[in-house]
Amino acid sequence: MKQQFGILTIFIVAGLFLDNINALQFTDCGSKTGKFTKVSVSDCDTTKNECILKRNSTVSITIDFSLAEDVKAIQTVVHGKVMGVEMPFHLQNPDACVDSGLKCPLDKGETYEYTASLPVLKAYPKVNVMVKWELKDQNNEDIVCVEIPAKIQ
Repeated sequence: MKQQFGILTIFIVAGLFLDNINALQFTDCGSKTGKFTKVSVSDCDTTKNECILKRNSTVSITIDFSLAEDVKAIQTVVHGKVMGVEMPFHLQNPDACVDSGLKCPLDKGETYEYTASLPVLKAYPKVNVMVKWELKDQNNEDIVCVEIPAKIQ
């Protein structure tokens, strides 16, 4: 009986470990003057290995980040990487200092929460895509760069 319990425990622990391997992971793609501490995407099941972006909808993204330097202005740049080719996602408001929860200038050593909306157009093809989300400072340096694995459906 003890041996069966031990084997069952090993399978449960192994199953939990494997589930975490398949969980969604946001990757830093070159942050320089900041560091993201949390990323969330609306209606994204983080137990899966990619976010499902439904065509003809709007997705919200929130990025919590800290700063190592003072920042005067921030621009948002978003690309979708499909089969190694980056294609721009056009945002209605690329100025991250307006209507995103940020009030520029921002001070180093502080933590901030940035929020934005991304329209997923009906015209987009149904493909796997790596979303590259960048917040760039007044010198065009990446404050934060995060890659989000996604699938457009």
